[in-house]
Amino acid sequence: MKKVIATLVVGIFLFGAALAGVSNEEPISEEKSTVIEKTYEFSEPTVTETDNYVIVSMDDTKSLMQEGKPILPYTVDVMRFPLGTTLQVTVNEGATSEIQLPKKIEPYPMVSLLTTQGKLVVKEGAVYESNQAFPESFADYRITVGLYNGERVVTLSLFVYPCKYMPHTNTLAYTDKVKVIIDYELPAEQPLPATDAYDLLIIAPDDWKADLEPLKQHKESHGVATIVVGLNEIYGGTYFSATGRDDAEKIKYFIKNAIEQWGITYVMIVGGRQGGLFSERWLAPVRYTHLDDQSDWEATYLSDLYFSDIYKYEEGQPVFDDWDSNGNGVFAEWSGFKKDTMDLSPDVYVGRLACRNKMDLDLVANRIIEYENTYAKNQDWFKKMVLVGGDTFPRDDYYEGELGTSQSLEYMEGFEGVKLYTSLGTLTGVSDVVTTVSQGCGFLNFEGHGNPMNWATHPPHDEETWIDGLGVRDMKGLSNEGMYPVCVVGGCHNSQFNVSVLNALKIWEGAEWYQYLYKGETAFKCWSWRIMSTGGGGAIASIGSTGLGYGLVGDYNDDGIPDTLQGLGGWIDSEFFRIYGQEGKEVLGEVHSTAIANYVAQFQVTKDPIDCKTVEEWVLLGDPSLMIGGYE
Repeated sequence: MKKVIATLVVGIFLFGAALAGVSNEEPISEEKSTVIEKTYEFSEPTVTETDNYVIVSMDDTKSLMQEGKPILPYTVDVMRFPLGTTLQVTVNEGATSEIQLPKKIEPYPMVSLLTTQGKLVVKEGAVYESNQAFPESFADYRITVGLYNGERVVTLSLFVYPCKYMPHTNTLAYTDKVKVIIDYELPAEQPLPATDAYDLLIIAPDDWKADLEPLKQHKESHGVATIVVGLNEIYGGTYFSATGRDDAEKIKYFIKNAIEQWGITYVMIVGGRQGGLFSERWLAPVRYTHLDDQSDWEATYLSDLYFSDIYKYEEGQPVFDDWDSNGNGVFAEWSGFKKDTMDLSPDVYVGRLACRNKMDLDLVANRIIEYENTYAKNQDWFKKMVLVGGDTFPRDDYYEGELGTSQSLEYMEGFEGVKLYTSLGTLTGVSDVVTTVSQGCGFLNFEGHGNPMNWATHPPHDEETWIDGLGVRDMKGLSNEGMYPVCVVGGCHNSQFNVSVLNALKIWEGAEWYQYLYKGETAFKCWSWRIMSTGGGGAIASIGSTGLGYGLVGDYNDDGIPDTLQGLGGWIDSEFFRIYGQEGKEVLGEVHSTAIANYVAQFQVTKDPIDCKTVEEWVLLGDPSLMIGGYE
């Protein structure tokens, strides 16, 4: 793409780095109805032959990289408007041409097989058997609502595809430009009430309310207005009428009411799994999604994003998003032709303390208080960032874990990176991680493989050898008390907080019982919860995946940039550090949710199940209102 020409027919105002939206500095135009015209101009496509396929590229574009689908150029443009804005989008393409291709366009490898079986398989998906063009049009768009930069906004994501592939004729249609006309009308008044009674809502079992009182008082001493609400108070309608088909939906409706009546920004859910042999028993409700990624590994997984994504866009208004758009009672469904359409952009910043007992609660609550009361940003230990990685997928030319963590460090100006890498010989086993983290660090970033009990990776180009990094049994050796990092862990299931030792007793399930063992689901605590609830050391918070974690591999779009940095887990993990290091956001929940919002805005999460799963499963175990580095 050579350039983008934007003509503002009527006055418009900027919001942050976006092209349209809200600003506290620029006045809103008195004209409520206005038009934006944008023209995207493109170069001719370059077609390069490989052994079995062709690669299509264009100047200054990204690449669509979804498993089993043709790799094609595209660009995305994100604009944000005040909540309540009504949008209408019209697309017109320019002159179109057509090329007869000598070979099929290369599909992206099957990342689901790569994740579960370690196989690097290039497979043509259903698109190649279709009579329809892919993509079907030269442009597409999504409209979502969410909390962004402290403002409630409408987000418009324009996806412009200058090339379309016709697999039945093996031809490529392309256009020299795409013109998009955006008619929008600003709201006469804000659709949600303006109120600021509370900043932080803590939801917990009723008999834990007294135990949370010191944390509440601590938060309020730092200007964070806090209310602690018991679960039975929610179910019994103490504050608002109880609405919902199950306990999880009642919690979600309560959060909606708390936004509208109290003006909350943060939600801390306190409570994890407390046993349950024949069925799981939870101290605080959870929501399981029902997205089938065709991996044959899992058809459901935990998603706390459900409690964060409260609204969706409907005719200009924010309306409740129940994650059950087809109304069949199956939440967050994506299986075959059954599919729920969800907004996915956070409306509140949510974190969970997955406590299983009061001992957990006391330890973690006291750790939060101690951490925030100790200003550490100028201390040497805080300015260290420990990076742990290796060759995640040895069948390609790149060391994905090392590249991903190095990208994270690049965003963190002023931080000293301590690299525990298999290629450098600085990661040879668990002792390297325990010794280094015990010296204290402000941030800790793992990128590799995991399960609920362990994290590990490979040495360069050696998929037969595993190098352990850290397991739940090793965490008792961490001695960094008072020097706790924020941890981001890339790997499968490290944050799967529904595990239980009771799973080891389910022998009557036959072959299903064996899966609990080899999947690491018999731990007392999952990896991410264990690292932040172990005495004497560990982390202040941990962010990771509740299900299979995915990454891109190689350089299949031939742009000279490792694909691992351009999508899925490798993108969202490093995006967390970019937001903290480059945008200056300091509150943990905002950094976490902004990374999700940016992924939702820039990737087709409603068209690719693995993109969708990447944000649904990326959970924050920790205090969403945490001031990173403590208060000064």
